[in-house]
Amino acid sequence: MNGAIEAIEWVPEGTVTSPAGFLAGATYAGLKTYGQNKLDLGVLVSERPSSVAGVFTTNVIRSASVVLSQLRVASGSARAVVVNSGCANACVGDQGMKDAVETTALAAIQLGLPSREVLFCSTGIIGVELPMALIRGGLPKVQLSSGGGHGLARAMMTTDTHPKEVAVTFYLGDKKVTLGGVCKGSGMIHPNMATMLCLLATDAAVDPQFLQRALKTSVDLSFNQVTVDGDTSTNDSLILLANGVAGNPPLTADSPDADTFQIALNNVCVFLARELAGDGEGATKLITVMVEGAASVLDARLAARVVAGSALVRTAVHGNDPNWGRVLAALGRSGAQVEERKVALFVNQICIMEGGAPIPFFKEAVVAAMNTPEVVFRLSLGLGDGEASAWSCDLTEEYVTINSAYTT
Repeated sequence: MNGAIEAIEWVPEGTVTSPAGFLAGATYAGLKTYGQNKLDLGVLVSERPSSVAGVFTTNVIRSASVVLSQLRVASGSARAVVVNSGCANACVGDQGMKDAVETTALAAIQLGLPSREVLFCSTGIIGVELPMALIRGGLPKVQLSSGGGHGLARAMMTTDTHPKEVAVTFYLGDKKVTLGGVCKGSGMIHPNMATMLCLLATDAAVDPQFLQRALKTSVDLSFNQVTVDGDTSTNDSLILLANGVAGNPPLTADSPDADTFQIALNNVCVFLARELAGDGEGATKLITVMVEGAASVLDARLAARVVAGSALVRTAVHGNDPNWGRVLAALGRSGAQVEERKVALFVNQICIMEGGAPIPFFKEAVVAAMNTPEVVFRLSLGLGDGEASAWSCDLTEEYVTINSAYTT
């Protein structure tokens, strides 16, 4: 669905600093409550000038960190990103922008860069001002290295249970390039643009306009197809830096290798999107909804998202309950074009419905098939060539527990 590259290789223990020319580091500054091996402040930097692209929250209530980064990404050039967890820097009035500007200025001095080339991502509790004394004291403690992406991934975490990292290598012409990333997200996740922070980096040379277009294309089929709880955050930020160290001719939309880069970016974004969904707050299972045969790609994406986000579907998955009528009900209300007599439904490859009619099945066999780390619903609509996937997780008692006491 998302394409494949024969020569793509997944880098063992790959991360955002796997591409050449990128350094990162992280420290514990005290923004989060203390815990052994906790980190809460990090920096990513390119050793060379970089093109930049970004996609940000569509929530009209936005963190000042988002506003500042969005303004600077518009220039098409950036070198570094500061990340903090434990505080969203949202809904704090004018102080939010003052603190965001100061944070990037402090990092810029430390890195020897102009402030305009430093971006800022924040995540954590809304309505709390950044503890600037801690940030001022913490930034000088960040030690940058080519392996620092692993620490950066941990510094971004809030309710995540594990860091989320990936890197791949592939060829653009005769140049071997690397693309890597880290992301965080566990709750308050919903399309436009999944609630998360994500930093991607590549040593490919890419024209800023094409980089932005390619990123938006990948986000639409990956992060915008993830839903955990129907809430879109104030802080969603995805930033992609491309520094050209690999030495390829700068990619544009007309380059022969443009599709190769797009497919690699799609693969990285889908991998990280699945990681987000599988680590949803309280989750025990990843839910994948595959829609094929839709009247259009947009219909397929819409149908997949609605089914994946259905609370009734997600609770059924948690209980291994093959109550497939919930899937069809969600499909029918999705807004996608549907003709019941043409629909087929598979649950983990077991056909439950075909031609709009149920197929007799042994219930205990389906219950057993659903008792797995990933439950896949495949819906064939029989109306066209549109296809898409969406990802979610089961809805558990633990999700309620986590979110009933998030600030206490």
